[in-house]
Amino acid sequence: MKRTRRNHTAVFKAKVALAAIKGEKALAELSTQYDVHVNQITQ
Repeated sequence: MKRTRRNHTAVFKAKVALAAIKGEKALAELSTQYDVHVNQITQ
């Protein structure tokens, strides 16, 4: 079964971006916490 494409809200994107900028956790940890790929966080 194919997974449907997810659309993230601006609030969610901002939350993930701020967490990445803070640098308290590694990108791999953030990707598992927010269930997104590491490349999506770096972009």
